[in-house]
Amino acid sequence: MCSARRMLQQALRVSGRTASPVLKWMERCAEGAGAVCPPRRARTLEEMPGPSVLSFAWDLFGKRGLSRLHELQLEGRRKYGPMWKASFGPILTVHVAEPELIEQVLRQEGKHPMRSDLSSWKDYRNLRGHGYGLLTAEGDEWQSVRSLLSTHMLRPKAVEAYDGTLNSVVTDLIAKLRTSRFSHLNKVTNCHWFPRFTHLFLFKGISSVLFESRIGCLDSSVPMETERFIQSINTMFIMTLLTMAMPGWLHQLFPKPWNTFCQCWDYMFHFAKGHIDQRLQEEAEKVARGEEVEGRYLTYFLSKTGMPMKSIYSNVTELLLAGVDTISSTLSWSLYELSRHPDIQTSLRAEVHAVLEGRSVPGAADVARMPLMKAVVKEVLRLYPVIPANARVIADKDIHVGRYLIPRNTLITLCHFATSRDPGHFPDPNSFVPQRWLTRDQGNHAYASVPFGVGKRSCIGRRIAELEVYLALAQILTQFDVKPDPEGSAVRPMTRTLLVPDSNINLQFVER
Repeated sequence: MCSARRMLQQALRVSGRTASPVLKWMERCAEGAGAVCPPRRARTLEEMPGPSVLSFAWDLFGKRGLSRLHELQLEGRRKYGPMWKASFGPILTVHVAEPELIEQVLRQEGKHPMRSDLSSWKDYRNLRGHGYGLLTAEGDEWQSVRSLLSTHMLRPKAVEAYDGTLNSVVTDLIAKLRTSRFSHLNKVTNCHWFPRFTHLFLFKGISSVLFESRIGCLDSSVPMETERFIQSINTMFIMTLLTMAMPGWLHQLFPKPWNTFCQCWDYMFHFAKGHIDQRLQEEAEKVARGEEVEGRYLTYFLSKTGMPMKSIYSNVTELLLAGVDTISSTLSWSLYELSRHPDIQTSLRAEVHAVLEGRSVPGAADVARMPLMKAVVKEVLRLYPVIPANARVIADKDIHVGRYLIPRNTLITLCHFATSRDPGHFPDPNSFVPQRWLTRDQGNHAYASVPFGVGKRSCIGRRIAELEVYLALAQILTQFDVKPDPEGSAVRPMTRTLLVPDSNINLQFVER
């Protein structure tokens, strides 16, 4: 069957809910044409378009491209079409910016998919003798950890059990909002510190899930070690792009990026190890006293599996860092867009009130009855996907993608930012329109917006992250009107490995 036939049939299946008789007639024609359609020679990487090495290097380093990688996706799609190649430092990568082609890649990824090499992350672990965690492990090692954690992080019933823990953290955030007001108004909460507190709030949430401990994040005085951990995450993500773009020999000439990168990881591992050891020591003392030990936090579950301590330290460290910036930016962007669209904010508040029926604190079961809430977050993640591009390395075989043959071990970048901003899939793609997710006849391709990834290698913390954002939005909106900073300007996204705001999202919280 020729590629044109396959692509037409695939497109028709995606839009099958609204397919007209004409479309069905076209599908029959495509099936009939398959018998006479001559096979087309697969093109090689040498024939694939893309910028020259010098041109791409200028984009990255001369035009601040490392912070605009999401925009380079749009430019690449415009210049070269849905597939192009580029050299990122020592790495050749194939960019794929069409949902149908992304689906083709992911359907050929095999039993143990490789996200990407994350070479600098692995180099650090090898240098220090640390184990690999869920974000860095591959093969059977990755599969065993993934299977274990999915039991507690992906099953809906297991995630619902965390709503009480997360709600207690949200309640602390609400209290912080109330006590941080302009003294002369006594009604409007100071907007300028909010970005910092979203990081602290979400760090408190993930630490509660991992350790059953809040680590003092929203106390009047935040522990210095907590502040340093969060800053280490921010700096490490910046250094990740830089260290991966630099060939190894360049690290010898300019050692500062690599040294800073290692220092950040050193502190994150030190921080996580200290809290893990403390919790396990407390449990050992209880056992020695003959007391029963139980818990619902993830470190407890990991420790009961017989997993080597080196692996526990690595997995908890990676889960901690994944649970801060990733959720923080989604909550911040959600409130930013709602502040700029008061009509949608009013409708969402009404939905929350209707579901809660006079109660002030929602649970996971309540969120299931809030379609607009889910649509708002889905639209925010379409506009500002936490990870603007994902990656795959197919190690065991060459694969066909579109009209090209991609050799094994080629790094393939899946350009999710480009597909989620494509007007062919999302009319008026740069506008915040949650209503587009409320109707089932939109016909969007399933791979057009996949902010948490797809398949086995998708984000394992997705359900906990979404629940935390839902619960926070529900309580914030029932108790405050969220307004934009009157002195602020439009905030744009920037790439820092993750997609984050390029400046502080400053908001006003008017108590209702």
